[in-house]
Amino acid sequence: MANFYCEYCGTKATSIATLTASSCQHHPNGSNKGKHKLYEGIEKTKYSCKYCGTSASSIKNLVINSCHRHPNGSNKGKHAVAL
Repeated sequence: MANFYCEYCGTKATSIATLTASSCQHHPNGSNKGKHKLYEGIEKTKYSCKYCGTSASSIKNLVINSCHRHPNGSNKGKHAVAL
């Protein structure tokens, strides 16, 4: 059975429809102001930030922290998962 993950918060679901139907607490527009966004990469043992290269064992563990190289400025955004 395939797993599908939210790019913003790392929430895991067993179908795309289930994932994208619910609100995301870590949506860029604000908590619960948008739906989960499907992470379109493959399932990995390590995920890295596309801005700074920081890595973590899960999407959730990566995206909860601020990124010092975020395009909005140092620590003005969260890490973003690289495909």
